[in-house]
Amino acid sequence: MTSHTTVTTPNPDQINDVAATNTAAANDAAAGDSATADADNVDNGIELSTIFEPYFRPDANTIVCGALDEQKVEALAKAGVELVINLQPDDELSFDEAAAVKRAGMYYEQLPVSGAADLKQLKVLAFDNILRQYHGKKVALHCGSGNRVGAVTALRAGWLRGRKMDTAMARGRSHGLSKLEDEVYNRLLVPR
Repeated sequence: MTSHTTVTTPNPDQINDVAATNTAAANDAAAGDSATADADNVDNGIELSTIFEPYFRPDANTIVCGALDEQKVEALAKAGVELVINLQPDDELSFDEAAAVKRAGMYYEQLPVSGAADLKQLKVLAFDNILRQYHGKKVALHCGSGNRVGAVTALRAGWLRGRKMDTAMARGRSHGLSKLEDEVYNRLLVPR
């Protein structure tokens, strides 16, 4: 008895489709691994988005969040933050934040902004000065909710950086601007 084996030659288009699918899958896996590695590298493997609420990340070196406590200060330090800028006045703080930040090995700056009444050019100039002094450092900016950080950031973009209204407001929103949005918009209408 003779045995016959049928050999089927695949269509060249099928070979190319399979190769393309395998290459795309490998690229997707590598990109996913790379994105995960990049995120891990940015914050030393600390998942800040699960620790802070609210949490804004306008860029790799800027973190905007709400009020801090001892554990959150430690998380920022582990994530490689070099500077904490606090826009809350002392009467809003529940612990000695300056001491906790310094103990954790970070720089600390406090620029109290109580609300809309403090959104003045001198405060924005002081904010700009702090950011310039620590240029290139990984920074965590905070207030109670991120709203005041966003307001000061938008005013800085408009008044000091000469950004157009839409750009300045978008910059503020990326840093947490919400309830003070109308106030900031009206202040940006006035040339400085």
